[in-house]
Amino acid sequence: MTCLNTLHVGTKAKVSCLLSNGLLKERMMALGFTKGASIEVVRKGPEDNLTVYNIRGTMIALRREESDLILVN
Repeated sequence: MTCLNTLHVGTKAKVSCLLSNGLLKERMMALGFTKGASIEVVRKGPEDNLTVYNIRGTMIALRREESDLILVN
């Protein structure tokens, strides 16, 4: 398993675990970051501070701190 933030543009992976708690975990799950969901890295911003992901047909941008809390394989 690796953190979502370490993947390169064009890479596809599946969610294996969320390391967040409370409201942040609920928000991530509501956005579709659930175990087994397929994710593709679409675009990375300057210095990788903001990354756009395609999950379940929706483009979602996450900050580095948020994507570090999502483990993928």
